[in-house]
Amino acid sequence: MKALEAAREALYQRARTGVTNKNVSAGTFEDPAAEPPAFGQQQADALTLLAETALHHGIDPGTPGERYQVVVHVDAPVLAESDAPADLAASGQSVLEDGAHVSAETSRRLACDATRVVMRHDPEGRVTEVGARTRTIPPALRRALRHRDRGCRFPGCGLLFGQGHHIRHWAHGGPTTLSNLAMLCRRHHRTVHEDGYQIERQADGELRFRRPDGRLLPHVPPPAEVPASPAEMVRAENDARGVHIDARTSMPGWAGGRLHLGWAIDVLHPLATGELERSNAIV
Repeated sequence: MKALEAAREALYQRARTGVTNKNVSAGTFEDPAAEPPAFGQQQADALTLLAETALHHGIDPGTPGERYQVVVHVDAPVLAESDAPADLAASGQSVLEDGAHVSAETSRRLACDATRVVMRHDPEGRVTEVGARTRTIPPALRRALRHRDRGCRFPGCGLLFGQGHHIRHWAHGGPTTLSNLAMLCRRHHRTVHEDGYQIERQADGELRFRRPDGRLLPHVPPPAEVPASPAEMVRAENDARGVHIDARTSMPGWAGGRLHLGWAIDVLHPLATGELERSNAIV
């Protein structure tokens, strides 16, 4: 439980530091991840972070790592049809090992950056061919993607850990190339696939994000760099302005008695005294 709490706190801190300057000239920035997720979703994200961290550091290298995988069986039409029906009856199946159904868009999101094994069946459902297991995004391409994007590309995010997203899905003919990939954190990857947000790559290589209604998401500038010694920087700025701060700077100018709140309110807002007297009379 302590590990889960630590993971949740890490995700919270990343979310706090990743989103900056929400009010930009184009209007109020509406980040779909701005509202905190439900407690169950936080726990699930924290558990996933623990698993990813453990696997990243080689907790169980080699073949035994297979047991940590989640296997989703997806028929090709489910991935290829962008408007696959919710029940998937007309397109095929998208199910877990135990038969639980997975939505079409969830399957496409998982297929963006996963291990893929192609299996062919005859009309009676018998397996006729099993292809070799391959990575949707090869390791060398993944390294190039991480080096280029430096984290999630969704405006205002920038989390360092993310997943590769096919801007045009490979099931729709999109190539697995650096120009067709973008790094997205887990939450914004869901946002793009399952909440209707869209990504386009411009001719100059820049990404453009759109809301579900087609409106552009404004660009969010990166957070300002924090100097190595903020205190020294403040001292230097004060010296340049002729401001000298010592132990007596914040000392009050009156005789040292306790604050008279009523008098202070009367000075700051004369009408407040009358309102206070009327409220006392009502009570």
